[in-house]
Amino acid sequence: MAATAILLALAAVPPLCAALAQPYYLTLFARVMILGLAAMGLNLVLGFGGLVSFGHAMYIGVGAYAVGILDAHGVTGGLFHLAAALAAGAALACFVGTVCLLTRGIAFIMITLAFAQMVFFLAVGLKEYGGDDGLSISARSAFGPLHLDDPTILYYAIFAVLLLTLLAGHRLVHSRFGMVLRGAKLNERRMAALGFPVRRYQLTAYVISALVCVLSGFLLANLTRFVSPAYMQWQVSGELIVMAVLGGTATVLGPLVGAAILLLIEEALAAFAMGLPVGVEEFVRDHRLGALGLLIVLAAVGMRRGVYGALAPSAH
Repeated sequence: MAATAILLALAAVPPLCAALAQPYYLTLFARVMILGLAAMGLNLVLGFGGLVSFGHAMYIGVGAYAVGILDAHGVTGGLFHLAAALAAGAALACFVGTVCLLTRGIAFIMITLAFAQMVFFLAVGLKEYGGDDGLSISARSAFGPLHLDDPTILYYAIFAVLLLTLLAGHRLVHSRFGMVLRGAKLNERRMAALGFPVRRYQLTAYVISALVCVLSGFLLANLTRFVSPAYMQWQVSGELIVMAVLGGTATVLGPLVGAAILLLIEEALAAFAMGLPVGVEEFVRDHRLGALGLLIVLAAVGMRRGVYGALAPSAH
């Protein structure tokens, strides 16, 4: 019931924005879905696989730069953008995942972070594509009769991708593959002793999770019509982890809920600061992330299964 209510609420955003003449919120909730999608991708290895990756933001960047670079060369076909993004993301994820899975624990975390930083500085060095200043996109990806230039159509395209990812994720984690992945999280040696190729399962999960983040980057580039190395900063990877933990790592939908909570609280604090006197407004703006951090700590301590896990205890 909770999942249905959340998805129906997201589906109702465009008509509500039109009725209230508030198009800004259409972009805000589109961003919630895109970052929620990325957090869901990360959660496959984090929540169900027990592998803490601090570098998944680089896959958002790969998806975004595939759109930006091809657009800079006059290629506007959405299928070309998407194919290039997924191919580049899969190749990078296979290499990075293979190397990272040679380690465990803090070493795994640090290697994922190191790879992400290398890709980040590579993007900064691409001066012909904007370098540190980023790159504007002349037109959104073209999919024939599907015109993503219409904000409502773009919103529902993102919503459709989110729904398909949720369905695929639910089936995946409840399949034999998902059972092995969760079993390896609890006791990797036991699963290996039972004859399961644990590393192969974990690498496959890592690549799938990376491709979901690539897809979110592709959508983000189309939403903002801009790409930047900032999409790949380690802070973004940290935010994805926070979204997954805040919403509930033991659930498929939890990361989307975490993304909504994080972004909407940020928006509410910024709006609250605007109505205050100048000196107070600056203080609130400078310290609003501290207040947000406190709320996250309280939620994490009070709701061990995350907000969505607490609201829907039977959800997986």
